[in-house]
Amino acid sequence: MKHRHITKLIVLSATVFVVTLVGAAQAPDRFSLKTANGIAFSEFRDYEAWQLIATSQPDDVGGCGTSKVGCTKAILGNPAMIQAYRNGIPANGQAVPDGAAMAKVEWQKGHNASPYGVTVSGPQTEVSFMVKDAKRFPDTNGWGYATFEHAAAGTYKPVKPTTASNAKSLCHGCHTAGAKMRDFVYTAYAER
Repeated sequence: MKHRHITKLIVLSATVFVVTLVGAAQAPDRFSLKTANGIAFSEFRDYEAWQLIATSQPDDVGGCGTSKVGCTKAILGNPAMIQAYRNGIPANGQAVPDGAAMAKVEWQKGHNASPYGVTVSGPQTEVSFMVKDAKRFPDTNGWGYATFEHAAAGTYKPVKPTTASNAKSLCHGCHTAGAKMRDFVYTAYAER
């Protein structure tokens, strides 16, 4: 009787392991994803190691991408973007150079009460990218935009823009409204 129970546990454990392995193998690699406007996740490989430009916490949930609760964001820059900031962009009125890129990593707000209450990053909701390439994105003043929703542990799916034309209205429309004089970049380099 005891052996039968152990055998069932071993078979069940092996089944769960195989199902998990198959599921992981079927999940698309995030670096193989591409948005409808042609921006590939692979263009931003190693974005996790980019330097922090600033953080943000929208005043309302509407500024939290796919999240339905409050969020916190880290805005990161590739070396070309960081050099542009060092050169005085966007305050100096110069254009951001082609090749500069930014990533905005977004998490739901979480809380930690030990040893005192603090807002921390909760589950990740999405990662968005902006890349400057005047030849590829002439309709959006040289900026390309892409958002990938964090679907499950280590998996993503492209969300915005769904077409090249709505990149102009969905993403660039907001940047045109408030950041045109700053080459469409809202985020200032946070003082260190």
